[in-house]
Amino acid sequence: MPFEDRVEAGKRLAEALLQYKEQHPVVLALPRGGVPVAAEVAAALDAPLDLILVRKIGVPGQVELAMGAVVDGGTPITVRNEDVIQMAGVSEAEFAEVRDRELAEIERRRQSYIGTRPRVDVADRVAIVIDDGIATGATTRAALQATRLRKPKMLILAVPVGPSDTIAAMQAEADAVVCIEDYESFGAIGFYYRDFRQVSDREVTALLARFPPRGDESHKPTKPSKSSKRA
Repeated sequence: MPFEDRVEAGKRLAEALLQYKEQHPVVLALPRGGVPVAAEVAAALDAPLDLILVRKIGVPGQVELAMGAVVDGGTPITVRNEDVIQMAGVSEAEFAEVRDRELAEIERRRQSYIGTRPRVDVADRVAIVIDDGIATGATTRAALQATRLRKPKMLILAVPVGPSDTIAAMQAEADAVVCIEDYESFGAIGFYYRDFRQVSDREVTALLARFPPRGDESHKPTKPSKSSKRA
């Protein structure tokens, strides 16, 4: 196993990202699994920590197979895996139903994790997007595209592990990609961790609390309008 747990993976990832510390980056985690990894990076880089609320859109009956992903925002961004959609024979109505269900889960997580907490402003900053690994890349791609719209000075993807072809593909979405372990023959992300237990909502909230907002680095959250529920 390359990694004992997400904390160890985060510490190793932090070492690979130390070159950015003097640029005063912001760290953005994909919950839930990416948060313990990102917390170690944020601590090592003395950086603010915030979340990117993104959800995989799973194939009906095969929820682990991503046919796309949706990420939170004033206008939610949807990324589609057209090859998976066609292979699984998923209709537009079925896709929309699953997407809307994931948007509802994003709203639940917003209230649970963030509430009235000010969000970190990434404009003209080095933004480091972190997850505990990449599989198909759908959720990662959505997160990167949404972050790009927030106009960071530099956009970096950092993950402990992922498939070689997906890591290479992410080069088109980010200005830099940092991955500690990549494999041509990949499986589930959990295969590369000795301890890959599920991260709870309570753990996410507790980790965020270790990184209180830093005054003018943040802005107040705005609740999206009802019309923005459609992607």
